[in-house]
Amino acid sequence: MSAVASAPGAARQLLASSRPLSWVNTAYPFAAAYLLAGGGVDLPLVVGTLFFLVPYNLLMYGVNDVFDHESDLRNPRKGGIEGIVLDRRWHAVTLWSAGLLALPFVVALLLWGGLASAVVLVIVVAAVVGYSAPGLRLKERPVLDSITSSLHFMGPAAFGLALTGAPVGLTAAASLAAFFLWGMASHAFGAVQDVQPDRAAGIGSIATVIGAAATVRLSIGLYAAAGVTMLLAGWPAMLAGLLVLPYLLSTWPFRSLPDEQAEQANRGWRRFLWLNLVTGFLLTQLLIGIALTR
Repeated sequence: MSAVASAPGAARQLLASSRPLSWVNTAYPFAAAYLLAGGGVDLPLVVGTLFFLVPYNLLMYGVNDVFDHESDLRNPRKGGIEGIVLDRRWHAVTLWSAGLLALPFVVALLLWGGLASAVVLVIVVAAVVGYSAPGLRLKERPVLDSITSSLHFMGPAAFGLALTGAPVGLTAAASLAAFFLWGMASHAFGAVQDVQPDRAAGIGSIATVIGAAATVRLSIGLYAAAGVTMLLAGWPAMLAGLLVLPYLLSTWPFRSLPDEQAEQANRGWRRFLWLNLVTGFLLTQLLIGIALTR
């Protein structure tokens, strides 16, 4: 097959590998944090939002799809909105595309920011690559897997704040901490549904180590901690803490799930994907309200 003829197939695979449904989960935190911290509607905002919208997600999920190929083949939930099984012939193309597409954005953002924002961006990008890449494979190091995954989503917000050079007050610190706890909870719960295929592939995770039920309960505790942490953000930002309630209700039914039936947590995970859109909308309304009352 010629390169020209195969280009559409490669493009479809790259697009699917970047998880379009999740693009907003990384672009939105950056843009919101940047604007709320005093940044304007300027070139850094546009470039940063575009970076965290597509290249960042291709770097995160594309690298993962390449190096998780064997376990993905055994995973029955792969093949839809939760991720594809990336064709082997596109593995090299995916790695090159992910790196080359991200590079100019990263360079530009490093040049626009100061030392603090540069350090944050380097950590965020390193966490994205190190999560799946051979050698580090942070996703196979229990607890570190959830911490690293949470950085994937809280990191863009932290970078948006750092890029403005604004001081980090209690509201911002509490919000970032709560977001981090929410991210850990979400990753831990997401790992539950893959207990069986991960164990079959020899992949370690927080869920394969402590079991499905314990992981779900840990996730519930982390969601609750995220909501409580938002109380430190002050009024009216603390209202965002209420947004953990749908996640608590969604994960609660799985608190006693045995490892042998861990795949049933996929029902909760599918709800999670759509809950993000609803809570994102509600959070936007809250942020608009806060901005209008300043």
